[in-house]
Amino acid sequence: MERRTGFARGGLTAVCVAACLSTVAAQDEAEDAATPFTVEFAGRISAESRAFPAEGAFPGQRALANGFAAEPTLYVEGAGGRSFTLAPFFRYDHSDPRRTHFDVREAYLLFFGDVGSGGWEARVGVGQVFWGVTESQRLVDVVNQVDFVEHPNGEAKLGQPMAHFTWFGDWGTLEAVGMTLHRTRTFPGRQGRLRLPVVTDPEDIRYESGAGRWGPDIAARYSRSLGPLDLGVSLFEGTSREPFFLPDLDAAGEPTLVQFYDRIRQFGLDAQLTTGAWLLKAEAIHRAGAHNLFGREQDYVALVAGGEHTFYAAGGGDADVVLLGEWSYDSRGPTATPSRSPNTLENDVFLAARVPFNDVQSTEVVAGILADAGRSTRSLAFEFSRRVSSRWSVRAEAVVLLRVDPRDIHYEMRHDSFFDLGLVYNF
Repeated sequence: MERRTGFARGGLTAVCVAACLSTVAAQDEAEDAATPFTVEFAGRISAESRAFPAEGAFPGQRALANGFAAEPTLYVEGAGGRSFTLAPFFRYDHSDPRRTHFDVREAYLLFFGDVGSGGWEARVGVGQVFWGVTESQRLVDVVNQVDFVEHPNGEAKLGQPMAHFTWFGDWGTLEAVGMTLHRTRTFPGRQGRLRLPVVTDPEDIRYESGAGRWGPDIAARYSRSLGPLDLGVSLFEGTSREPFFLPDLDAAGEPTLVQFYDRIRQFGLDAQLTTGAWLLKAEAIHRAGAHNLFGREQDYVALVAGGEHTFYAAGGGDADVVLLGEWSYDSRGPTATPSRSPNTLENDVFLAARVPFNDVQSTEVVAGILADAGRSTRSLAFEFSRRVSSRWSVRAEAVVLLRVDPRDIHYEMRHDSFFDLGLVYNF
């Protein structure tokens, strides 16, 4: 058992930022003391409101969540080209204290150089790594932890302390990532929506590794383009980003879920084939060492495959129409009754359409449906975004849970369809 504090508390972040800035200064002053730094500051601030039309399944859950998010980015480049990037994130939410949180998404020093006909890059600090090609889920994207309180789709990620090395040339690209200080997944509190029947304990975190959250993790990926085909193979060995839940009681004697993190080994493959207006995509993994839904260690394979087709200038106008379709499979799910998979995308079909209007306002509309092929669970999603000026933009989103099968592990979230509206200021 490990009692933990937030990643950004104390002086760890400040020490990291100060050390990186001083390194940039020292190295570039030695090369050219007369050349000033290049400093850029940008980002966005958004005011947001999320409404849940239906009454929550649990006492104290609210129907409206108002708040704001700030995402500034500081970029400092020295005379030698070395740079430092700092990208913190802060969200305030008036309805759920756990959704109010601060994180350092990025705080890294960048070095680079040439090697023969290719080159190398090194990012040292706090970073984010995005791997994968599919839309409905990214199986091979296992480096960063999910910031689940941001959005249930799992696309928002927490910053991860790491050393990220990249070596590239005509032969392809090789990445190697060394990490420590495991980040735990964020979950809603008792007043939050989109939560499990029993809330998670944010302080009581347990690990299979005797080193706890300080256990070392490694990840590597080799990728190469072979004409129209882009291929990537990856490896991850370390503490899983997906928790297994242990039932327990908190200090007040209330039931709670304790996050337990396994040591896993994952092999991954991702591929994308471009042929005319078609993009054919696939990701597959084999994972060993993870617990299934019933607490037993079980190796498994998972796959997501599909594609998209673009109709350029559809109907003779400026807008394009992109049609997408994908199927997700998890070997722990469809052949077992009940399912042993904690992943809801175990035998599911995703269909969507994206319409970029290609106008000066960058208007875009996305609509999709996610359907379980073996159960009655169905959900709809709609997104709209548009710039209203050079600084301001608006976005709207709706997630409608048409039906949640009683056998689904997220059955208690069946009342949590929501509508999101945001006003964004870019600076």
